[in-house]
Amino acid sequence: MKQDTICVQGGYSPKNGEPRQIPIIQSTTFKYDTGEAMGKLFDLEADGYFYSRLQNPTCDTVAKKIAELEGGTAAMLTSSGQAANFYAIFNICSCGDHVVAASTIYGGTFNLFAVTMKRMGIEFTFVDPRCSDEELNAAFRENTKAVFGETIANPALIVFDIERFANAAHAHGVPLIVDNTFATPINCRPFEWGADIVTHSTTKYMDGHASAIGGCIVDSGKFDWTKYPDKFPGLTTPDESYHGITYTERFGLGGAYITKATAQLMRDFGSVQSPQSAFLLNLGLESLHLRMKRHCENAKAVALYLKNHPKIAWVNFCELPDSPDYALAQKYLKDGSCGVVSFGVKGGREAAAEFMKNLKVASIVTHVADAKTCCLHPASTTHRQMNDEELLAAGVSADLIRLSVGIEDIDDILSDIEQSLAKLSV
Repeated sequence: MKQDTICVQGGYSPKNGEPRQIPIIQSTTFKYDTGEAMGKLFDLEADGYFYSRLQNPTCDTVAKKIAELEGGTAAMLTSSGQAANFYAIFNICSCGDHVVAASTIYGGTFNLFAVTMKRMGIEFTFVDPRCSDEELNAAFRENTKAVFGETIANPALIVFDIERFANAAHAHGVPLIVDNTFATPINCRPFEWGADIVTHSTTKYMDGHASAIGGCIVDSGKFDWTKYPDKFPGLTTPDESYHGITYTERFGLGGAYITKATAQLMRDFGSVQSPQSAFLLNLGLESLHLRMKRHCENAKAVALYLKNHPKIAWVNFCELPDSPDYALAQKYLKDGSCGVVSFGVKGGREAAAEFMKNLKVASIVTHVADAKTCCLHPASTTHRQMNDEELLAAGVSADLIRLSVGIEDIDDILSDIEQSLAKLSV
């Protein structure tokens, strides 16, 4: 099936007399006739469900749809995008390991990596996504286990050169993990460019209506963990907590990574997405292909309007021909990028605050990538934990406004921006 059809029907094929819409299995536990039958589930010798902290039928149905959209072999839902990124890294890293990551990643993810996971003994080297090949290769170490980047950086909007970073990662025997939240699989499928693992904050465009927090991890099934058994012992050597099974032997390359993440990490950390949230996520996915087109059309119109306005200092949108990311956008994002535009108002931080206060259609919220237009000043909110040097490396200036353009009528969006700018004294 093509992407549009997968959005509507992927992941679920009801049999005769079964519900047409995916059912919400709102149960923590599942009944079995014998202890032996349940024991096989605990030993990973049979498929099925026994406790929703690990797996739930509703969640697995939606995860399957996202895997189909990305072209992956297996997927799992998590309680948030942060949980997805944590699991994606921690599934193959432990104390003493190292990861190379793009410096422009979302502020919350940067803090997770640079502060929280550092306390767990995992080190990260952050590189400019526009660095030279020499600088990129110099960032790798003997104990490097992965490379991480965002298809479109939040909020710097820098387009990640997936193929170049994938080649570098594979040359050093490690997988490339790409957060594809902003582009979604409608506008970019990172596996087609060499990525090995994809993550999402499903809270954003996939849900699309600010109704449920969630995340997802998708495995391409292409990275051969068995070629590097010393690097990835968790996947290639026996797991004593599951009676000595070896994930790559039991589940193959297409299932080892996600099975381990479910059996170990979800078992122990429990960052599970609720069935109700998964159901709401699926409703959002059914219109994702339609909404993304409208988001991109509206965002481009806003970017063109702002670019020609005398009170705007600069505009960052990769679909503009003079954008430094235009060539990469043409390569990876031919059908559109996303609905987010970043820009600076003349007058700096104070003018940015005044501009946002004057808006009527757009709302000031922490959220982004929603059906409703919203805006934020990242330097004082999502990225406020960063110092000036880290902000600069992340592509976040003090005057940056992140405008997430919704799917309202474009005339109303532009009129709102116009009336707000007219009130500025700059």
